[in-house]
Amino acid sequence: MASSSSYNSPCAACKFLRRKCMPGCIFAPYFPPEEPQKFANVHKIFGASNVTKMLNELLPHQREDAVNSLAYEAEARVRDPVYGCVGAISFLQRQVQRLQKELDAANADLMRYACNEIPTALPVPPGMAATSVQPMAASHQRPVGSFYQPPATGGFSLPYNSLPWNDNPSAGGGGEGGI
Repeated sequence: MASSSSYNSPCAACKFLRRKCMPGCIFAPYFPPEEPQKFANVHKIFGASNVTKMLNELLPHQREDAVNSLAYEAEARVRDPVYGCVGAISFLQRQVQRLQKELDAANADLMRYACNEIPTALPVPPGMAATSVQPMAASHQRPVGSFYQPPATGGFSLPYNSLPWNDNPSAGGGGEGGI
């Protein structure tokens, strides 16, 4: 930021404090004459002498960030004298939490939708004849947008007549065999 002496206009701080803006004014680079409210808020909350002390203690490359932070906090304190920028941060954190819940709900809906799009017939395991696979009954298919509920009539039947871990291939299940 350019020094205010080249413009022949005092910086916002010197103008507010009604003093002459000297060429080495510590406020000039950070409070230009076009932004008088910025300094007014900082002065109201922190005081000009405290801001001068802070800026003199900082390295020159750190001063702009410090002034921006002070200006933000001062504006937040003017708007909300009790909470200041903490109120704004709390509001944003609640908004992030609400949006995270919405995102989680949308992802859950997407997963339910994606699970409903999976084919209902299971793949044929290696070594099994293609004729032993039976398609699942239509009563076992889930309606779109709902969780699986077993059919009201009869039990759940596996799509395979025989499983490799059964002793009796015609038994269709049970698992009583010796391994």
